Amino acid sequence: MSNEIQKLQKAFNGQDPIKARKQAKNAAIGAAMEAFDKENSTFRKGNTIETRLKGQGNTTGNRLVEILTLAKWRKSMKLSYILAGSASVAVLTLAVINTNQIQHLIDPGLTDAKPEAEQAEKKQPTILNDMAAEGIIAPASPPSPAPLVREMTKTKGLGSRKMMARPQLGGIRQGDQRVSSYIARSPDQPVLPQLKPQNRDKFDEVNTSPLKLTQQEPVSTFSVDVDTASYSFMRASINRNVLPPKDSVRVEEMINYFPYAYQGPASQEAPFKANVTITPTPWNTNTKLIHIGIKGFDIPKQAKQHSNLVFLLDTSGSMNAPNKLPLLKNSFKLLLSTLAPDDTISIVAYAGSAGTVLKPTKAKDMNKILAALDRLQAGGSTAGGEGIRLAYQLAESSFVKKGINRIILATDGDFNVGITDQRQLKDFIERKRETGVFLSILGFGTGNYNDALMQTLAQNGNGNASYIDNLSEARKVLVEEASSTLFTIAKDVKIQMEFNPQTVSEYRLIGYETRKLKREDFNNDKVDAGDIGSGHTVTAIYEITPSNAANKQIDPLRYNAPKAGKPAGQQLEYGFLKLRYKLPNEDKSKLIETPVKIADTLDTFASAPQDVRFATTVAAYGQLLRGGKYTGTYNYDDVIKQALAAKGQDTYGYRAEFINLVRLARSAAKMKARGN
Repeated sequence: MSNEIQKLQKAFNGQDPIKARKQAKNAAIGAAMEAFDKENSTFRKGNTIETRLKGQGNTTGNRLVEILTLAKWRKSMKLSYILAGSASVAVLTLAVINTNQIQHLIDPGLTDAKPEAEQAEKKQPTILNDMAAEGIIAPASPPSPAPLVREMTKTKGLGSRKMMARPQLGGIRQGDQRVSSYIARSPDQPVLPQLKPQNRDKFDEVNTSPLKLTQQEPVSTFSVDVDTASYSFMRASINRNVLPPKDSVRVEEMINYFPYAYQGPASQEAPFKANVTITPTPWNTNTKLIHIGIKGFDIPKQAKQHSNLVFLLDTSGSMNAPNKLPLLKNSFKLLLSTLAPDDTISIVAYAGSAGTVLKPTKAKDMNKILAALDRLQAGGSTAGGEGIRLAYQLAESSFVKKGINRIILATDGDFNVGITDQRQLKDFIERKRETGVFLSILGFGTGNYNDALMQTLAQNGNGNASYIDNLSEARKVLVEEASSTLFTIAKDVKIQMEFNPQTVSEYRLIGYETRKLKREDFNNDKVDAGDIGSGHTVTAIYEITPSNAANKQIDPLRYNAPKAGKPAGQQLEYGFLKLRYKLPNEDKSKLIETPVKIADTLDTFASAPQDVRFATTVAAYGQLLRGGKYTGTYNYDDVIKQALAAKGQDTYGYRAEFINLVRLARSAAKMKARGN
């Protein structure tokens, strides 16, 4: 065989290399592109940030290296224009086309470079520098003899070549899983920069509740809130060693994340009871805190109503990640364990279009329900609006009178097919809640989470919004708190506090910025408000400045001073608390009233009940995450100290976890301050 090759080599010696004909070049390129598309045509496309290449990125790279090795051998042998022109040009074209998906694969000296390829290579650093300057990609690493990870010897076809290889830095992603890929490259070759992951999380802008002058605005009105999404999103951010976006921090949701042992009502006829505690403020010696703790009636398990639940599940391409669709499936499996055999389950999935995965099925047919969940796969765009329509149709077809009829929407983000306008979705859900079908939200993942839309849907669907960042949170929301999540004992619950200008100079409500209502909304039964579930607790905290305080943040008016001579009874009160609510199957509201007496003020913060102190500490932490506008010199160390003192009984470890999160937030804040 070697003699034959030597004869061929001798025959071609002295001849000029044959240039590729244009027709052959175009044919080779077309064939190569057709083969590439055919091999990758089955790769799933969707909203997720993925490359179009298959996971076997190293296989593609090795094929290119093998063919180019043949091309180098051809240079000395000068075999034919087919190998010299068609194959090498086609392979070089593929290498240029897939620069963003495969890192620079080839040694510059391995094959002849065409003029077009040389020109593109010269322009590449300038283009990449421009992209880095605009923040699209991270800056390129300077050339350096980086340590080599392993040595490979390739022996394919004709000849052999010893090559140094290192792991591809970016990898080829499929969801959140990185496929290890070893690509041949020169030791002194610079590493191409990696695209920065784009964060498309959406949060409504929230301005911290301002300080109010009692003389000008003595009444504060807001809707209760039992959502917890903000807390678990904060935890997911802190666990990545970054502070959460300011607008993602809703202090009331952080406070209400924890269960509290407030005193509850004696019967379901009065579905909750208000507990008021007045304490000094830990971060301001001139102010007081009015702590309002509401405890809902806990319905006995045997008295709970039947449930008609529709799982509305996002299966779009962006859900292809371990902390999204797989976590979603396991979360709903936990919920199934809490249901009675006669409860009804339906499943609607939506991606490019919406469809019924499981028609209304009794919970006792567990295997059928689990099989339907296991069949779900991620792929396509997000037709959430169409999914909501179909989910309401199924819920209404299996409606349970005097029971629980609820849709649970689980998604990672935005709707981009069907009803996409936030106002249209809001109007649609407002109309549907009149049928008695409520809507709750479970959020998953980061990078594409549309919190603004999820909050709108939950608030207008008479439901609650939670964010599931791990299986422990799924168990908390869907198992431990299933009663308070699913079984409503009071709806349209509103709180109104009237402050006494004679005793309170200034006040502010901590949190609830997105839940504020107009003063006249309190008595209007047409105005929607929050709901309270079985056994649920709701906490609200006001910070007030007593009229006799030494330092006030708002100067008194010269020409509108408070008038003296008020009745003695009113001078003994800081304010008057009113709560308005409706029973689940009623449309007319009821009223609860409670005076807030100065005499009930505790002398020290340390003497307050543990739950009051812990809730206050969480409120302080939330304010620090939002910039600490009103917390003075109070810092994360103060939060940790007071949280440890108020930890109390911690059955599920939520409070211990909170303390660790504060420690991590302190470290993340220091890194941010240093510019790291």
